[in-house]
Parts: sequence; C-alpha cells; structure tokens
Amino acid sequence: MTSDVGALDPTRLKELFDLRSGVNEHSGAAYHDDPYPVWHRLREAAPVHRGIVHELTGFAGPAAFQGLPHPEREHFSAFSYAACDAAFRDETVFVSSESAADGRDFEHGIEGPQSSILYMNGKEHRRYRGLVQPSFVPPRAKWWMDNWITTTVHALIDNFAAAGRADLNTDFCAAIPTLTITGSLGIPAAQALDLRASMIPGAIDTAVFASIVAPAVAARREQPGDDLLSVLVEAELTDEDGVHHRLSDAEIMSFAYLLLVAGSGTTWKQMGITLAALLARPKVLDAVRADRALLRPAIEESLRWTPTDPMFSRYVARDIDFHGMSLPRGAVLHLCIGAANRDPARWESPDDYDPTRPARAHLGFGRGPHVCLGTHVARAEMAVGIGALLDRLPNLRLDPDAAPPRFIGMYERGATEIPVLFG
Repeated sequence: MTSDVGALDPTRLKELFDLRSGVNEHSGAAYHDDPYPVWHRLREAAPVHRGIVHELTGFAGPAAFQGLPHPEREHFSAFSYAACDAAFRDETVFVSSESAADGRDFEHGIEGPQSSILYMNGKEHRRYRGLVQPSFVPPRAKWWMDNWITTTVHALIDNFAAAGRADLNTDFCAAIPTLTITGSLGIPAAQALDLRASMIPGAIDTAVFASIVAPAVAARREQPGDDLLSVLVEAELTDEDGVHHRLSDAEIMSFAYLLLVAGSGTTWKQMGITLAALLARPKVLDAVRADRALLRPAIEESLRWTPTDPMFSRYVARDIDFHGMSLPRGAVLHLCIGAANRDPARWESPDDYDPTRPARAHLGFGRGPHVCLGTHVARAEMAVGIGALLDRLPNLRLDPDAAPPRFIGMYERGATEIPVLFG
C-alpha cells in the first residue's frame, strides 16, 4: 500500500473530504455556528422537546441524517445525558429502524446504510453482530495496526514531511480511515477515492460500489487471506436458536458499505477535532508530546467535548412516557449526544476541553446494543496517527499566517482546515 498512497489526488481528497464542499451538504454543512449555547438552553428547559435537533437549534438548511427527514412522523429530541443514555440502552422501545417500529421485516441489500447492521434490531442484530464483531474486539486492534494503520499513517506523512507545512485535515486525517478500510478489504488505494465517491448521499452509485467490492468478495471466497474480507466470508455462528449462520455476499457488501460510510467519516473528523483542540492549546500538546500516556485521554476528551456525529435517532416502538414527554408509537426520538456529553449534571465545566478531567463514560460512540462496532479500530487509528505526527514532525504547530481551524456542520461536525508548520 505504501507505493499506492502517493498516487492519491490531493484535489479530489479536498473535494470529497472538505466539510464545506457540496458533497457534505446533506448533513448540514452550511451550519457554521456554535450549537452548544443553544443546546445548553434546551437541556436546561427540559430533557426532551418536541421537534428536530437542527430546527430547535435554529438551523433551517438541509440536514438529512439517521432518522430524517420522515415528514410523516412525529419528531422529538432528547438533550440530557440521562435521557439519551436511557434510550440507547432500551432496544425494545427505542429501535433502530422504521421496519422494527412498524412491525415489518428488515430488508437486506446494498442500497445504502439503511440495509446495514446500523438499522437491525433484536435477534437479527445479535446474529449479524456476532458474525462480524470478532474482527473488532480490543485484542484485534494490533492486527489492524500491523496490517494497515501504521503503514498508511507513515506513507501519508512521507507525502508532506519535506514540505514543512500541511493541511492535516485533508492531507492526513481524511485519508487514514478510508485507506485503512479499503486496505482491509483488499482494494488498492488507487480505487479508494472512486469507492468513496460512489457513496455520496444524493448521488449513490451502487453499481460502481459493487463493481469494485464484489470481485474482492468473490476472490476471498476462492482464496482467503489475512484480511477483513477473508474473516467475513469464513465467519460462522450458531445462534441462540441453534441455527447455523454464515454471511451472504449481500450481507458482506452491506457491511463493507457501512464501514466505508460510517467508519471513514467519523474517524477522519474526530481525529481532526482532536488535533485542532491540541494545536490550539500548545501547553496541552507539549504535555501529550512529553508523555504519550496522555494521548488516549486527549482522544477520549475530544469524543466527549465535540463528537463528530452529535445526533443519532431511534424509532419509538410503543407509546411511552419518557422524561416528561409522551412519545407515541411510530415517532422518531433524536438523541443529541453533543448536548448529553456536555451535561453539567455529569461533568464539571463541561464546555472545557480538559484531558486531565476524571474519566467518565460518554456517548461519543453511542451506548447499548448498537454501540459503535469499530470503536477500538477508530481509537487505534487516532492514537497511531497523532502519535506518528508528534514523533516525525518536530515543532508541530498551527500556521500563524493562516486562518485557525473552525468546527462547522450540524450532524457531521469537523474542522474546516488544520494548517500546520513544522521543522
């Protein structure tokens, strides 16, 4: 992969991964304000409100995301930690798909994330997760690092190390998870951006996606190797009813789709948020550089302080009185984890980015049965990436002549640019 990384087109990287580009409009990229003061006021007024997060925040632009738009359904939004945590944990009332809320069967396919594990519930979710989870447990993080993450990180740094400057957002953060995932699927870096481009909301091209991924799946069925696709095609599980299962090609394709959409997007932006927070606080950055044991807490604090996806949704499967609000069956409950992660009932001075604060569980990766499957891989990517930057780029600092990073976006928040100098 090392030789392939240098062939990535920087212009296309910026087009696909700059949050200000048209590619990211669907999730509210036009929102450039700080939502947290509004979210604080909403949480103080009530833990749950009638309405949708972006509308309650005062943003009228396009902002489709999980659980949206669904104009035919009633919408509610939770802002307190206690309410969001309770909804994440209760998979019988707060389900992940329309079909489960409406009593319909789940539909498999590769037409988008809606056909993935993200939208499964109950027994089917447990079966599918049991088949794919072994590659994402903590002991497998080293397998990911040794096979794909470390090589990718250093190859990307090689591209700009001699220049003395870089935009760490698109030159570095954006490419790491995309190349890690495509590498684990046996797809060369030269096709990685084509694959990512085929999954742009509003312009999804499943034919292009299938033309790249399906041959890789077929090849691993013929000759397995030491990669993620091989693990998936060979995965076997006997479920709680004694039924033996293996993953179909459609299920593998759907999982690959989810990995590339969700995994590459969240890790890229969260790494950028972490770097921007550290670079804006030179004393904290120096402390992390001197003591790498502080790097993990710095990453965890960024996940609490500014999660890149500050809202996820659940469908209400039965009428329920929930934290002072009556929610009818079929409604959508939006969980504003950005607000929940800064709830002063749980954290002191919650608006401060402070990696030294006492560790408490946050909702940056969700909670309950649908907690993010790739949490350990994402943490490994961020730790290896940021650690390598500190190892290889002396005197890494924000470029004083460039505009500092700003966080923008409604449902996908991240840094605009991270212009740095070093050496």
